[in-house]
Amino acid sequence: MSKEYHLPVMPAEVISYLKIDPSGTYVDCTFGGGGHSRLILDQLNENGRLIAFDQDKDALQNKLTDDRFLLIPQNFRHLSRFLRLHNVSSIDGLLADLGISSHQIDEPSRGFSTRFEAPLDMRMKNDDKLTAADILKNYSQKDLHRIFEEYGEVTNSKTLANHIVEVRHHHSLATVSEFKNALYSIVKGNPDKYFAQVFQALRIEVNDELKALTEMLQQGVQLLQPSGRIVIITFHSLEDRIVKSFFKNAGTGERGEDPIFGKKNLSILEVITKKPITASPDEIKKNPRSRSAKLRVAEKKVSTTN
Repeated sequence: MSKEYHLPVMPAEVISYLKIDPSGTYVDCTFGGGGHSRLILDQLNENGRLIAFDQDKDALQNKLTDDRFLLIPQNFRHLSRFLRLHNVSSIDGLLADLGISSHQIDEPSRGFSTRFEAPLDMRMKNDDKLTAADILKNYSQKDLHRIFEEYGEVTNSKTLANHIVEVRHHHSLATVSEFKNALYSIVKGNPDKYFAQVFQALRIEVNDELKALTEMLQQGVQLLQPSGRIVIITFHSLEDRIVKSFFKNAGTGERGEDPIFGKKNLSILEVITKKPITASPDEIKKNPRSRSAKLRVAEKKVSTTN
């Protein structure tokens, strides 16, 4: 099942940039089909250890049979808590391949895709309560405007929010087709792109993705051993901006001298990739969903003072 579940993005680059210590402890925050996890395990010796996280019950079917491997069925925002429960106090490297898996997109019943008729669900954790349909039914015009503007960068987000509030009084918006049909009159530009932005906004809100990412980064950098690396793959600009800013500004509370700005906070991380790494033309040809992927890497400094 896992081979078709989700192709790992930039696998060679991930392994290269993690600089794996064969006897180290590593975390794969987004297990999915297990592609990246298998590659990491291949680099570890009998003393190495890999802990993976995935909140999606479907992904648990891909669990690897290896004494060095542990799969935790939780959101990666609970990283520190569950590592502590398993007596892991520090790690040598962390990987997160963010966004939505191929399996989630291609499984109609999950409601992630604009291509299939299905209930508007979009929950990555199957037993969470909030669905996309709930948002459309219950959110205020102000909150709908906020999520479509912030999370989807939809050009007419205010018009869209107003339209939903008007339409929902006399039309159901519980399925993909009902929602799309209700929106056609206000679509701006390319309909496929427009609906993709709208669905992205709903998905991010349903799963609280950006806050979860920030919490994972904050915990991950504290868990990292000096010289340990954090490798993050993003698929849209909102995630990428969060990662780029965090890598640059992850604070230690210490202050350093800057020739232009004077005193400034020192980052606990050294940015390894000044510009994001992208998939090769050959990989994009084999896996079109890798086209929008951006890989960023940072290393925890041995010391924050010179």
